[in-house]
Amino acid sequence: MEKNKAKQVIEILTEALPYIQKFSNKICVVKYGGAAMVENKLKFSFARDIALMKQVGINVIVVHGGGPQIDRQLEKVGIKRNFVDGIRVTDKETIEIVSNTLNDIVNKEIVDLINSNGGNALGIAKGNSSIKVKKYISEKADYGYVGEIHNIDTNYICKLMNSGYIPVIAPLGYDEKNNIYNINADLAASQIALKLSAEKLIFLTDQAGVLDQEKKLISSLNFNEIEELISIETITGGMIPKIKACLNAIENNVKMAHIVDGRIQHSVLLEIFTNEGIGTLVKR
Repeated sequence: MEKNKAKQVIEILTEALPYIQKFSNKICVVKYGGAAMVENKLKFSFARDIALMKQVGINVIVVHGGGPQIDRQLEKVGIKRNFVDGIRVTDKETIEIVSNTLNDIVNKEIVDLINSNGGNALGIAKGNSSIKVKKYISEKADYGYVGEIHNIDTNYICKLMNSGYIPVIAPLGYDEKNNIYNINADLAASQIALKLSAEKLIFLTDQAGVLDQEKKLISSLNFNEIEELISIETITGGMIPKIKACLNAIENNVKMAHIVDGRIQHSVLLEIFTNEGIGTLVKR
């Protein structure tokens, strides 16, 4: 290795050390979605990031979406995608396809990718009743089989982490009658993070973070600024559930919530282990 490159590696490791020490044995929940789940290069760098985080002692949990994969499967059977305020309307036929896609295609692929990169991942998806829900009620629409989390078996998740596993959680839950429900993955990540008092909650998205009206990155936001940006419709669409999920987490035991650009390779490591970090930090 040439001298300059070796020096660069040492500098990177030295910068990362305090963060490795700070987050060792702490819980970090990563919501995985968007381009990072679709492009091969990004998928592999994400899997390596997660394996490395576990290796340096961080208790990492992956909560994933699966929008593009679900849309493809729905298209095959001629069902139109239907979203209201960034949440998928899910009827009886749709929940069947959503749950099968998340379980058989998405969750399995993420687990396999992390494991092939030296991690020890375990899927929590269809058939696992760790997440209990009730039907999500809204004045905006009847969302059908969309659930709101009311209980999580945190003991089971902690047991997995303590046994060296990386839990990979699909946004699916069951009601008391054992009906399966789709959960907005951002809200699922937020609930899991707050029930486990996570140190960090990170959302991967397909933009640099939260953008202002000039489309410039806002590096940090507090509650009042967020309310203002939603009211003037600077924050809209799919960013609303992400921001609300961050707020919900920060109000309930989670120390830090971040929205970062999943289109950048190793974005999770850049956020955790560098002085600058990337994306938008949501704070009290």
